[in-house]
Amino acid sequence: MTKYSFVIFHKEADAFLKSLQEIGVVDVTRQKRAIDSYSMEKFEEIAQYNSAAKALMRLRDEAVAAKVTIPAEKPQVEDPVKLYQKLSAEIERTKNNLTALKAEYRMAEPWGAFTDKNLSDIKALGYKPLFYTVSGAKYEKEWENSWPIFTVNTVEGKMYLVILAKDGEKPSLPIQEATFPQRSADVLLKEIKELEENMVSCKSLLLSMTNCIQDIEEKKEELFANLDLYLANEGSAKKADETIAIFEAFAPTDIDESVVKFLEEQNVYYLKEAAKNEDNPPIKLKNNFFAKLYEPIGELYMLPKYGELDLTMFYAPFYMLFFGFCLGDMGYGLILILAGLLVNFKMPKFANYGKLIAWLGLGTVIMPALSGTFFGAKIYELFPMPQNITELFFNDMQMFWFAILFGIFQIVVARLIQCVYNLIKKNYRVGLNALGWAISIAWATLAYASVEASFDYPAFVNYIGMAGLALIVLFGSDAKNPIVRLFKGTFTLYDSTSVFGDVLSYIRLFGLATSGGILGFVINSIALTLGEVPYLGWLLMIIMLIIGHTFVMLLSSLGAFVHPLRLTFIEFYKNAGFEGGGRAYNPLKKANKQ
Repeated sequence: MTKYSFVIFHKEADAFLKSLQEIGVVDVTRQKRAIDSYSMEKFEEIAQYNSAAKALMRLRDEAVAAKVTIPAEKPQVEDPVKLYQKLSAEIERTKNNLTALKAEYRMAEPWGAFTDKNLSDIKALGYKPLFYTVSGAKYEKEWENSWPIFTVNTVEGKMYLVILAKDGEKPSLPIQEATFPQRSADVLLKEIKELEENMVSCKSLLLSMTNCIQDIEEKKEELFANLDLYLANEGSAKKADETIAIFEAFAPTDIDESVVKFLEEQNVYYLKEAAKNEDNPPIKLKNNFFAKLYEPIGELYMLPKYGELDLTMFYAPFYMLFFGFCLGDMGYGLILILAGLLVNFKMPKFANYGKLIAWLGLGTVIMPALSGTFFGAKIYELFPMPQNITELFFNDMQMFWFAILFGIFQIVVARLIQCVYNLIKKNYRVGLNALGWAISIAWATLAYASVEASFDYPAFVNYIGMAGLALIVLFGSDAKNPIVRLFKGTFTLYDSTSVFGDVLSYIRLFGLATSGGILGFVINSIALTLGEVPYLGWLLMIIMLIIGHTFVMLLSSLGAFVHPLRLTFIEFYKNAGFEGGGRAYNPLKKANKQ
């Protein structure tokens, strides 16, 4: 990165930043959070647009899934977000009112239709209507001899009664007095229908607003670009009573010529120098076509700090193979390859993700080929093979040890990367210490394997291993006193327990592969059982195989994605000496219009 410092009149700052926004390659240091009431207001506005767009996308997807026709016409409104918020609030209010009205209607329905005049006419005759409910089985006909009782309704064996009593009188009958509704059932039903019609109208209008998603997205991008510009301006240093502004910016070194040409045309005073680590420049990763696909995976953790080695190209092949090891089925790998290629060619916007899926699928073909697992079965059981070929496939114990050795290999590679990087960076002590660990880990592995597998190796290998231990002890500390250095270096050998723990972490590769294989085997067993059903057995077996293996593949893919992340970000990054903490290259640029 190249660092640029601009000195301009404060009044000209907006125009200058807009011109930088036009070329879209200069990252101006700016605030990353709201700094005043204006920016807070704009952040909130952007959040509202983002929320509206996502909600309308969900609504559109639900409508498509339910095969609901979406109105073709787009609502002609000045601010679609305000209309969305108004409709959402109206739908929510209507929904709450409907819930309350329907509950009231259920209580009023047994009493039928009535008016306030009906009640007042009864009172004018000198009677007070009293309302009761009683089970039909408990109702006694002789009550009618003592009181004028009228049966309003009978619902599910429950009688709704009205007794006309003189003022001050109250029947002493063993029945429960009821709460009479304040409004008639027919009035409530009319209100319910009106609210339901309003709900349908609002939902229809809201559904038509899915045609405004692109407009909302474009407006959101425009608001964000304007806010980015504002924050860049406010992030500048104001000098000389705010008559001049000083900006700090960064741009990739390989485009220095075009940036300088632009600045000369702007007739602005600037300083240009190579970016230093202490400047905390932004990070723009440069990788080959393969490693570039894995950059989003590394960004899930953090970017390397400026000047630090980018480990993407080193962990990418490991991640691909770890993913394949965890998924553990060549059949699933073939499906992923086909799915990735389909996404790559049919969905250009997600082409890189499609390529990544295809590469992960290739890893899922390569690694399970060691054990011959194919859709939950062994490939040599499905297709006849000579015995000398079938003996090449790994059994479970061999796969277990292979997972351990593969993990040790990655740890050794990480230590060698740390060694070479630090030797180049002139930090020879750390580099030689890392080399010592790489040698010692490889030597310890070989020594243990020779005992377990009963084989001999040349004696000079032991001398190499002891040389590795010497490097750890001699360069494990930067203390100047040789005795203190030896003591501290010897104490660092305790880190071997940490290395042992790292090695054990790779057992998860075998565990996930085994669990996926078992699930696939279970699906096959169930499918074969269903296949014995008369007449429809073949159909049931096919359905079970498709649905079952789809479920197992999706479930296993989740674990195959997550666990290699842990092995990368903890075991590999730690042993490679990764520090991280860089910030992404984020140049000022205008919103893209669709």
